[in-house]
Amino acid sequence: MSRLRILLLAPDVNPDTISMPYVTYSHAAALAHLHDVSLVTGTPSEGPVRRANAPFRSIEVVKMPTLERIHAWAIRRIFKHNYDTQVLTAFGYPFSVAFEQRAWSQLKSRIYGGEFDIVLRVMPMTPSLPSPFAYFLRKGPIPFVIGPLNGGLPWPRGFSQLENQKEWISGLRGVYRMLPFARSTYRHAAAIIAASSQTYSEFAEYADKLFFVPEPGIADSLCEPDRRDPSANGKLQIIFVGGLYPRKACDLALKAAAEVLRADVARFTVIGDGPERAKIEGLVRSLGVEDKVDLCGWLDHSKVLAGLRSADIFLFPSVRDNGAGVVFEALASGAVPVVADFGGPGDIVIPEVGYKVALTNEAEMVTKMSAILGDLVGNRAHLRKLRSQGMAYARERLTWEAKAVATTQVLHWVLRKAPKPMFLPPKMLHLEYLS
Repeated sequence: MSRLRILLLAPDVNPDTISMPYVTYSHAAALAHLHDVSLVTGTPSEGPVRRANAPFRSIEVVKMPTLERIHAWAIRRIFKHNYDTQVLTAFGYPFSVAFEQRAWSQLKSRIYGGEFDIVLRVMPMTPSLPSPFAYFLRKGPIPFVIGPLNGGLPWPRGFSQLENQKEWISGLRGVYRMLPFARSTYRHAAAIIAASSQTYSEFAEYADKLFFVPEPGIADSLCEPDRRDPSANGKLQIIFVGGLYPRKACDLALKAAAEVLRADVARFTVIGDGPERAKIEGLVRSLGVEDKVDLCGWLDHSKVLAGLRSADIFLFPSVRDNGAGVVFEALASGAVPVVADFGGPGDIVIPEVGYKVALTNEAEMVTKMSAILGDLVGNRAHLRKLRSQGMAYARERLTWEAKAVATTQVLHWVLRKAPKPMFLPPKMLHLEYLS
């Protein structure tokens, strides 16, 4: 594949943090190993990005000192560093538009001067924050591609976990289509990359230029050989990794594991913290499994990975999760995933590497997950087979390099350098989940 000169828009990348800033940085860095990437980012990202020393052709910093101070103040004082709220997405609209307008003013002459082959916007990842760049480039001179996009996952009915977390603004999400630049973004984009089946279905009208590439990835360095003792038949090691928020449904995981825990054939490790901590502690006591469960709180990433590498099962019944980064890490680490068949986890886990439980209701999900754990306690050979296949799957298909190669195929198609890749989603949205 020929090297491309990519102008990559990513205002808030950060290799030193987690979630979307880390995901988008890692994707950008992987692309920089294959292409001449000029990364366009904001002032707060400049230091961490330069220290990480990825092979970017250049780092173009868009400076908006007044808006950056307002945004930082709001994150600190209004949102109190709560990034798990949809209100923050809506709040980010004027800042996102301002960033791209400033970037356009800063780089317009170089774009028309032929310095770049293509513009790729990888951040913001949500489809509800449109791109002025698509409008600015509607008549050329180079094409505009957006994605991977993820978001818009419905709030399934009948789950107390979602009723406890759903926000009033969820019902207003469709309003974004009326915002300036919303329609032009997707109409003028040369390609749209969707990171989930849900987002893919949202843009089905653009099927001729729509592609599926998963949101996260993993570093090659995480794909280590399995060091577990293949002859060991000790207690089943179960792990949950995630914020203790209602939608992550750690309570369902504990209820599902209760039977094997009380039978003293398993242990359960919970890595994570959040507003549900007290509730989870109470549930552990009420289930009578205090001596079988370790509530570790937040740990640094190396300890999280160590936990996954020593676990047999990654039990993650999150009932609303757009991404699936921790599922990628679990697969690479050899922890066999048991997830809800919805959102990012449902897109990534296939029968050859783990289990997906239909998103029906709390009681039925608990029953099915409990049965899976019971079966695996007595069938370690199948567990080892799933582990081996999952680690190979992660190594071959889920690395940042694999994601960069898939993105490259889309960009080459846009530039008429290669045939159209057939990147279809694993499934379409189940209509019964719509709320």
